[in-house]
Amino acid sequence: METTMQFLPICRADMEKRGWDRPDFVYVTGDAYVDHPSFGVAIISRVLEHAGFRVAILSQPEYRSCDAFREYGRPRLGFLVTAGNIDSMVAHYTVSGKKRTYDYYSPAGKAGLRPDRATIVYCNRIREAYGDVPIIIGGLEASLRRFAHYDYWSGKIRRSILVDSRADILTYGMGEKILLRLAELLDRGVPIRKIRDVRGCVYMASPEDKIHFEVADTFDYNVLKSDDRAYAEAFGIQYKNQDAISGKAIAERYDDKLLVQNPPMPPLEREELDAVYALPYMRTYHPSYEAVGGVPAIEEVRFSITHNRGCFGACNFCALAFHQGRTVRSRSVESVLREAELITQMPDFKGYIHDVGGPTANFRYPACDKQLRDGVCTGRKCLAPTPCKNLKVDHSEYRDMIQKIEALPKVKRVFIRSGIRFDYLLADTDGSFFEKLVRDNVSGQLKVAPEHCSSAVLRCMGKPDFAVYEQFRKRYFELTKQVGKEQYLVPYLMSSHPGSTLSDALSLALCLKRDHYAPEQVQDFYPTPGTASTVMFKTGINPLTMKPVYVATDYHEKQLQRALLQYNRPQNAPLVREALVRLGREDLIGYGEACLLRPERTPRRDGGQRKSQGMGKRAVGKGGKAPVGTVSEKRSPSHKPQRTAKKKKR
Repeated sequence: METTMQFLPICRADMEKRGWDRPDFVYVTGDAYVDHPSFGVAIISRVLEHAGFRVAILSQPEYRSCDAFREYGRPRLGFLVTAGNIDSMVAHYTVSGKKRTYDYYSPAGKAGLRPDRATIVYCNRIREAYGDVPIIIGGLEASLRRFAHYDYWSGKIRRSILVDSRADILTYGMGEKILLRLAELLDRGVPIRKIRDVRGCVYMASPEDKIHFEVADTFDYNVLKSDDRAYAEAFGIQYKNQDAISGKAIAERYDDKLLVQNPPMPPLEREELDAVYALPYMRTYHPSYEAVGGVPAIEEVRFSITHNRGCFGACNFCALAFHQGRTVRSRSVESVLREAELITQMPDFKGYIHDVGGPTANFRYPACDKQLRDGVCTGRKCLAPTPCKNLKVDHSEYRDMIQKIEALPKVKRVFIRSGIRFDYLLADTDGSFFEKLVRDNVSGQLKVAPEHCSSAVLRCMGKPDFAVYEQFRKRYFELTKQVGKEQYLVPYLMSSHPGSTLSDALSLALCLKRDHYAPEQVQDFYPTPGTASTVMFKTGINPLTMKPVYVATDYHEKQLQRALLQYNRPQNAPLVREALVRLGREDLIGYGEACLLRPERTPRRDGGQRKSQGMGKRAVGKGGKAPVGTVSEKRSPSHKPQRTAKKKKR
């Protein structure tokens, strides 16, 4: 079906201009309306539109009453509901529980335009307005909360979001095929409560109802909410059944009701992905936001291209395995080139493609042929702790695709800013992509994620040993030197991940000291729904191995761990001192080169105090020029380290 290049309706007046009496679907979202293929609402609505369905957008409606939800009247087929591109609680609160004051997915970054637990609130308002109208929920918030889940913000095991929202169906994972199938069935007149056999769906049933797929296991919410071991076991089984080939259905009892998750929907294959990205996106936010300065989230993706989906890296703290899945699919080179050409025609294009990436930039195909036949392995990961012997490593198509984009008229440079999986890069015996990356596609700094240096912590994270990162770093700077550039690494580090003790945090601090690296930012582990690491945080058990894991749940200990990773900051000195005393490492308090901290301030004879807290310039040496929070070749033990801060102007 051909469509004209225009935004979808965002109000009744827009709908009436199209000559509609009512839409087929009203799509309620907690984000501002951005019609760009990096936003789930844009993709799903354009896919439905292409199939002939009328979709109207209800963006960030006033949620304190149901009036706003009557904007279009009762839709012919039902409501689609999403909290937006990220979980509403993560959007609103930091890991320390502080309220965020900026929202990248709202006009002008204004906070507070969506409610906490947006999916639940929106559904309840729709029920107030229209009673038994069909409601289908999806997106990240719904997908990762589809089972009983640990909710960090309340400290409890909450019920499935399907139960609390009173929606009819929950869709999980990537929703194009799922929503198309549901829309077709509803359009035929099938009642939504009769739709029970669509993959990628979760629904409520009676215990005696027929389940259309083989069931892996059945759990009871009343047990899960009070038994940590049962909860960890349940998550492990759920995790192992998230493959479209090998996955089975899973059930969860809620008193006299049964929640049923059907097996996953197969991922879109290359031709299907190409078709999705060929749809007529406006590639920007709705013009109604222009007066307030637009929507900040567009800036990161305006000149970027997503070429793949899924990730077989499977880090335990990442929700991708539970949402997009561990099987990688990618778009054709021709499809990516067509999108690149569209970008070059945009009026504000300056010649720079900011990214050609995805969940992991340098994945193009499934990890091995076996995944296509039997599904992903349930007993081991593809890359960690070491690469599987069946892993297929090939960057040639990705390299050639980047080169073809670079050859387009108007394109000056192509950068790769998504995360690079450095262990996969090292496993490639053909080093041509690595060389090209360093020579052509790094915008001064390359982001990588070693996360920690402790082997025990990295095992809990599902990451490779730190020696692999050190090998990568060495090769990166060798190549940087060969091409005659001054480039840096931006390593992501995480404090207080399950498995990390105070001693492990000290080991990382000493590693940073050795490498003369002063991180600008450190991410405290954030227990979000749908990850194995969050289950570890709640239970002290690794759900993938059922072995015990140490967890720093005390807020003060988490502060100590984070302070150690930024030991050079004067404001952290009291916490660093306390941590060193706790560990019996007072030898690291002093003036020696190995010390992390100077002694406490001592009174002067004139009544003042000697400045001796923190490490100041002594900790970082002289003459360093690397940007704050980066690693440079010079910051090895035999080269000059960086400065950590600029002097304030007097």
